Amino acid sequence: MAEARTRRRGGGGAARRAERTAVKIECEKFITRNIPNLEILNEEAMEIIEYNAETVLEEIGVNFVENPAALERWKEAGADIDGERVRIPRGLARELCKTAPSSYTQHARNPERSVEIGGKTLVLAPVYGPPFVRDADGGRRYATIEDFRNFVRLGYMSKYLHHSGGTVCEPTDVPVNKRHLDMLHAHMTLSDKPFMGSVTAPERAQDSVEMCEILFGKEFVQQNTVMTSLININSPMQFDDVMMGAMEVFAANNQASIISPFIVGGAMAPVSVAGTLTQVLAEVLAGVAYSQLVRKGAPVVAGTFVSSIDMNSGAPTFGTPEAANVTYGAGQLFRRLGLPYRSAGSFNGSKLPDAQAAYETANSLNTGLLSGVNFMLHSAGWLEGGLVASFEKFVMDADQLGVLHGIAKGVEVDTNAQAMDAIREVGPGGHYLGCDHTQKNFKSAFWRSELLDYKPYETWEEEGGRDTQALATEKVKKLLSDYQEPTLDPGIAEGLKDYIAEKKASMPDAFT
Repeated sequence: MAEARTRRRGGGGAARRAERTAVKIECEKFITRNIPNLEILNEEAMEIIEYNAETVLEEIGVNFVENPAALERWKEAGADIDGERVRIPRGLARELCKTAPSSYTQHARNPERSVEIGGKTLVLAPVYGPPFVRDADGGRRYATIEDFRNFVRLGYMSKYLHHSGGTVCEPTDVPVNKRHLDMLHAHMTLSDKPFMGSVTAPERAQDSVEMCEILFGKEFVQQNTVMTSLININSPMQFDDVMMGAMEVFAANNQASIISPFIVGGAMAPVSVAGTLTQVLAEVLAGVAYSQLVRKGAPVVAGTFVSSIDMNSGAPTFGTPEAANVTYGAGQLFRRLGLPYRSAGSFNGSKLPDAQAAYETANSLNTGLLSGVNFMLHSAGWLEGGLVASFEKFVMDADQLGVLHGIAKGVEVDTNAQAMDAIREVGPGGHYLGCDHTQKNFKSAFWRSELLDYKPYETWEEEGGRDTQALATEKVKKLLSDYQEPTLDPGIAEGLKDYIAEKKASMPDAFT
């Protein structure tokens, strides 16, 4: 009998060891803030900026370039058209924006990964658009499709990222006119988190919709939002036919677009915060209003990308107080419009994942949380002003996004949180390490980094005295080694492959 009891205990220990060493693919739910937004504009300031923004639209206007259909839509809506210049009467754009939803669900192929965008939520998505990648082994180089796939795998394995993103890096080894097919396929098959569509041409946006119809079903796509995609405005005040053409496709098919001015203060907008906010609001009003001319009720996000400029070198700067103030102010203005908000990210201008990168990133991430951002693109992996997607920086950022989750929870004051039983138990001069309250709560009381080193100096030195980048290099390798592809219906997988093969065969390769 004693022998049997021993065997049972041994079996239980083996099971516990197996559980500890098993690969766990965790994903935190999107953030719901239990803390207030930081608001820096008073009522008078907001009214001045709103008035000036509508003056810009009415008197100066915006350009819709090489887009006759857009000009016709605006003319029918009551705008004044002069060539490609659209002047929008005061109040018209704001009225059109009222049909845009204040929040929406973006569905993932795994329903547990679907996200809510708007209200008090914050959805975190990775870096977008760099032509280069960097890692400790290979240094800085042009990105390939395998780099892209590895970033999607890392995003899938990253607990605090809610979204797979879009062009996580630009795979330069695949023809320009075909790479969107491979990128979408990677998001759809290597992850089950929500993702973004292609915006580099209207026909590529249409390909994105059709691939989603294979993945989700045509009827589901037409009735639900399964993509949230980035539409940049060519600031100052110019809407090109490529981006607007992609937005038209997405809006017509009930898919979400982020209407986002691209602002480098002093180059693409005034150097003052109030002047930049005026231009940003004018551009967003025009862009969101146009989406509603394409389709009333189309989901849309009011966005802004903000950096300042180094007046000595001309390079963009990040993590600065001016950019933070624009981000805070834009949040207030967009909430008054009743629109979801996109801004902030792991912005930095550093060439390496070093102290500069960390300082600037921390400033930018915290600004995003406190400004009420609902969709944060570039939240992991950004380096060198957005020219580089860094593997080490990706996992460093993805780890620190857990801090945003923790801050957003706010302060609980239930009976357990008040901890009066612990205070009574310990009394004057004691300690809380062994008290009952600590024993019950220690596993979940404090957020813990899965990357940073808190070991004693002696242990750290014995293990090689590794800095954070070295730890991140190990983490990248571990995550990619542990990666397990999410299951996908074989019929859907085959349908996607056939679609891509047919599309690629229909056109010659183009690298420009």
